[in-house]
Amino acid sequence: MAVGIRSKVLVRWLAPIMALLVIFQLTGCGDKEPQQRKAFIDYLQNTVMRSGQNLPSLSEDQKQKFGPYVNDYTIILNFSRQLKMSVTNGLVPAVNEIGQIRVPQDYMQQRNALQQASGTLSMLQQQIQSAKTQADTAQAALKQPDDLKAVYSKVYAQDVTDPANAVLPAIPAFASFMQDLIAVGDFLNQQGNQVNFANGGVQFPTQQQATQYNTMMTGLLGKQQALLTAQKIAGGN
Repeated sequence: MAVGIRSKVLVRWLAPIMALLVIFQLTGCGDKEPQQRKAFIDYLQNTVMRSGQNLPSLSEDQKQKFGPYVNDYTIILNFSRQLKMSVTNGLVPAVNEIGQIRVPQDYMQQRNALQQASGTLSMLQQQIQSAKTQADTAQAALKQPDDLKAVYSKVYAQDVTDPANAVLPAIPAFASFMQDLIAVGDFLNQQGNQVNFANGGVQFPTQQQATQYNTMMTGLLGKQQALLTAQKIAGGN
């Protein structure tokens, strides 16, 4: 009988010990979040904020260290990549085509290429605006502790908000500039054999034609800032 009593007492004392072990294990699993958050904040401050527009991908080891915060970084990374791809495929070719214009007859020779490049600009604006809206929606849905939110907001502004605000207004201004270039090519083409190209310049048989051409050139100079802005954006990607 004594043995049976000891056995019951032993079971009675083991039950709360096992419960404590389960609680300890569960608590240990939940303790990863502070470490993950700290590692992610450190990455944002010391890597992302110093990377400019060339954001790095995460290694498998980093994904493990950041845990659920990998999603937070993906929001910024996806927008940055979409912006870069859109600019590379839409804005850069247009800037390059303009760079081929060196003498007046080039306006005619580059006219078709300019029209084709110009057609991609409206699509470019839609792509970037759509990517920005998607990123903003995802960012607004995040539930972040205050310490992470403060750092993340700065990174988001640097890599999403500011680049979008720089590119989106520049696109319609640049598109208008390109339409003026195309108009010059159309005008020269319409003059046919009346136009004489020589020594990097152009001569017209009438003052009216010369005045119209000069007016168009003055308009282009007035929009030169749109070209300079587009060149800066294209060169930064």
